[in-house]
Amino acid sequence: MIVESASGRWEPVIGIEVHVELETKSKMFCGCTVDTEAEPNTNVCPVCLALPGALPVINERAIEWIARIGLALGCTVTPDTVFSRKNYFYADIPKGYQISQFDLPVCADGHLDIEVDGVASRVGIERAHMEEDTAKSQHAGDGGRIHTATSTLVDFNRAGVPLVEIVSRPDMHTGAQARAYAQALRQVVLALDVSDAKLEEGSMRFDANVSVRPEGEPELGTKVEVKNMNSFRSLERAVDHEISRQIAHIESGGTVIQETRHWDEADGRTHGMRTKEGSSDYRYFTEPDLPPMHLDEDWVAPIRAALPELPEARAARYRQMGLEAGAADVLAPASPRARELFESAVGAGGDPRQVANWLVQDVTAWLRKADTDLEATPLSAGHLVELGRLVDDGKLSSSAAVMVLGHVLAGDGAPAGVAEANDLIQISDAGALESAIDEIIAANPEEWERYVGGEQKLTGFFVGQVMRVTQGKADPKLVSQILRDKA
Repeated sequence: MIVESASGRWEPVIGIEVHVELETKSKMFCGCTVDTEAEPNTNVCPVCLALPGALPVINERAIEWIARIGLALGCTVTPDTVFSRKNYFYADIPKGYQISQFDLPVCADGHLDIEVDGVASRVGIERAHMEEDTAKSQHAGDGGRIHTATSTLVDFNRAGVPLVEIVSRPDMHTGAQARAYAQALRQVVLALDVSDAKLEEGSMRFDANVSVRPEGEPELGTKVEVKNMNSFRSLERAVDHEISRQIAHIESGGTVIQETRHWDEADGRTHGMRTKEGSSDYRYFTEPDLPPMHLDEDWVAPIRAALPELPEARAARYRQMGLEAGAADVLAPASPRARELFESAVGAGGDPRQVANWLVQDVTAWLRKADTDLEATPLSAGHLVELGRLVDDGKLSSSAAVMVLGHVLAGDGAPAGVAEANDLIQISDAGALESAIDEIIAANPEEWERYVGGEQKLTGFFVGQVMRVTQGKADPKLVSQILRDKA
């Protein structure tokens, strides 16, 4: 995308670094339990506290799970890979260095397809490497932010948690694309069941590298790293703001410097934090306390074979089943329970579009209002099939079906019983409806004359009047047929 300003045309270039905490039982290099919500500094040991003489041991399950992520993203698993020391000094790094990877990551050279406003694009994945998470800093002071803190406490429960860093190539050009990429990547991670990927709790975190260059310029501009975006909305807003900030800064005669900037959600701006380091500043060298890893095809093949159906493929399959693109794209990455209900209901004879629309619209709205999860409700695939048959047989109107669905979710019983108990069964007796229609025609002679004269839009008026007097229980299709017969 090209951004036009008063002084020229600019191309933004965006790459995203995503950190994902893995939900393994133990940490990356020691046996401490992974539980970042425990009392501070209770899940620690000499290894993750970096006490003298303590030696790390590789968590094999974490290596399996990063391979799952890489394979799902179309990456190649590096046959021979090593850990490196990334040297920097900060309070949340007890060793004075982080065990990470440098030139030989576990996974490299993949991609992720996204779509924004109907336009598809492919974002390259440069690498997915394994490292250990840092400790968690808790800043005391107004707003709990580092720039306003009066003091900082450090909780080492998170230190050493397995952390996957997924680095995209600079293939995005708008905040909307950055948001779509982050959302699609989260869907993949959730489908693989390797992390809860909760943005609000920091188990999935984004850093955006943003630069701008004049249109047609082959060289990339100076990139700025933007941090502290804990929602997809924040990511999009921060990227778009930083693009505008850099263009305005350059056009006013300034020079963009390579730095790390902090996104402030409250004022909608980025603020300078520190000059950004380059890879040489970290003085990487091979970790001497860990052996090289050889990940041959015999080790990789079972992991590849066990990959689940991913959201993109599932959405395509759902569209082939007749779902509209919007419903398929929402249902494909939905909770396992929602997908199970959909697939089971369709397998038992339910109409795919009808069942999907109930799940992605009415059930989702009810759950949000009730502040609960689908797993906590008694809704079953059989209920959805039964509800669909009541609608198809003309016993329930579409609006009444939504009311019945709410009662079923609340635990009031099966659809047929709920409909009977709440007097929602649709009136399909032509004789009873004719009487009501005759009364409405008599009360609206001018509208009836126009309808008979060919003003078909008045069908809705008369159907609405019948629905009103029957309290929504009339079969609208039958009402329309009777009106046509009388005309």
